Amino acid sequence: MLTDLKTALRPAFALTIAFALLLGVAYPLALTGIGQVAFAAQANGSLITENGKVIGSELIGQSFASDRYFHGRPSAAGKGYDASASSGSNLAPTSQALADRVKADVAANPPSPGKSVPADLVTSSASGLDPDLSPEAAFYQVDRVAKARGLTSDAVRTLVTAQIDHPLLGFLGEPRVNVLALNRALDRASPRH
Repeated sequence: MLTDLKTALRPAFALTIAFALLLGVAYPLALTGIGQVAFAAQANGSLITENGKVIGSELIGQSFASDRYFHGRPSAAGKGYDASASSGSNLAPTSQALADRVKADVAANPPSPGKSVPADLVTSSASGLDPDLSPEAAFYQVDRVAKARGLTSDAVRTLVTAQIDHPLLGFLGEPRVNVLALNRALDRASPRH
């Protein structure tokens, strides 16, 4: 009976070890290798470097507080854009903490006459790390940025228009503007003083 049990269990153990090696080691290594060869930039975080220094990622938002820059969506991730603490705020629409944060965000982006503040300037994304804004939210900030940079609103509006990423195949996703890419284009057009 003991030999029958050993005979029955041997293939189960062998298959468990074989599949653990195949699916737990070989498959992940193969995908990592393919990713590094075919999509190296994406596999390594879509990092953006300038003068040999990493200044950000195309995939993770960051805080821009100066009026000279376009501001991204508010972040609910840790102390702001903390990728290790990615999550939404989980605050209910009736939450006083959420109402206070939105009021502060509206005060930082005061509405112009006849315009309302775009929702993505005062609400965080589900991950809290969204690097993109809607074109409406970017255009909303044009006058502030143009004034702080000493540029015409039309020149800044042209920069925003050039940075709009349109939906894939014309219908998958929403038009969006990557805030870091837009701010880098702005720095190239109007270097810091």
